[in-house]
Amino acid sequence: MKFLRIVLIVLAFVVLAAHLSRAGSDVFAGLILLAPLLLRVQEAWAGWTLRLALLIGGFEWIRTVVRLVGERRAAGDDWTRLAVILGVVALLTFLAAGAVRVRPGIQDSPAD
Repeated sequence: MKFLRIVLIVLAFVVLAAHLSRAGSDVFAGLILLAPLLLRVQEAWAGWTLRLALLIGGFEWIRTVVRLVGERRAAGDDWTRLAVILGVVALLTFLAAGAVRVRPGIQDSPAD
């Protein structure tokens, strides 16, 4: 199960990086491609960072589907398939955010 979780997370970041690269944001795409390396970090901040990045990515997919559907409708083109595909991509990105394990921080025990 751990393997599938990692594959889902990495795949979500790769697809998001491709989207950003196509939009001309190559620097952000590169950072997004490096983000899964944080899966190796055993600190809580790394998990929260990955989760936040994927949540923002999911909302980027929703923003993109709304924009593209609007353009397609205005042009009189079919938009249903586009909405379904990008909706599934957004859903999988949100699922990947939920699949990120946030490790609890190491807490010092109180001195007795």
